[in-house]
Parts: sequence; structure tokens; C-alpha cells
Amino acid sequence: MRKLIVIAAVGVLSCTRPAQPAQDSFARELAGHVAEAPKTCINNYQSQNIRIIDSSTLAYGTGRTIYVNKLPGSCPGIRELNTLEVMAQGNQYCRGDRIRGIEPGAIIPGPWCVLGDWTPYRMK
Repeated sequence: MRKLIVIAAVGVLSCTRPAQPAQDSFARELAGHVAEAPKTCINNYQSQNIRIIDSSTLAYGTGRTIYVNKLPGSCPGIRELNTLEVMAQGNQYCRGDRIRGIEPGAIIPGPWCVLGDWTPYRMK
């Protein structure tokens, strides 16, 4: 049986300076981390959410290990501040699991896309 997981992707807005592009802040977050061999599945924990980096890149985890998922292609419904809906097996996010975005205030979600492999980035 597949389990449906809905995740809210939250962005922080600053009033004092222009927002940094997500990729720039994500590059800073990955500084000091080294990529390891990709994994097909990773465990998901209720205390953490998948973050949207751009329409084809997602991240999961913080601190010592950050997992990055490059989708096989751009997913039109996945944008900053959208809520993510994940169709996952059990307590893992795996390659081939379906994911889609829902715009704030929208009723109809975007199209389904599929996850790729998860590349772990570990602190040196």
C-alpha cells in the first residue's frame, strides 16, 4: 500500500534586503560537504521536510548530511513556496516515487513527477 505524504515547503522572506536566489543560499549550505555515491532510497523523518531548490532539484536533511534529488526533468508544479505532495512507500523516499506541487491557495495540484536518486552530501 502506498502512503500519501503532504509536505509544506516553506520559504523565509526578509524585509530588509532582497531575497537571495534559492540556488545561491543552497550552494552556501552545501559548502564543506562532499558528494557520495547516490542512493535509491532514503529514510524520511517527520521532523524534516523536503525543500524545493528549483523546479528540478529537491533537498532533504540539514547539518552533517544533506540529500539532493535531481528530478529526471523539470517539474512544472514544483516552485518555491508550493506545498509538496509525495506518494511514497512506507517511511522512505525512493527513486520513482511520485511528487507534485500545489500552489498556495490552489485547489488543483500540478502534474505528477518522479523522484530520481538521492545524492548524499556529508560534512568533510
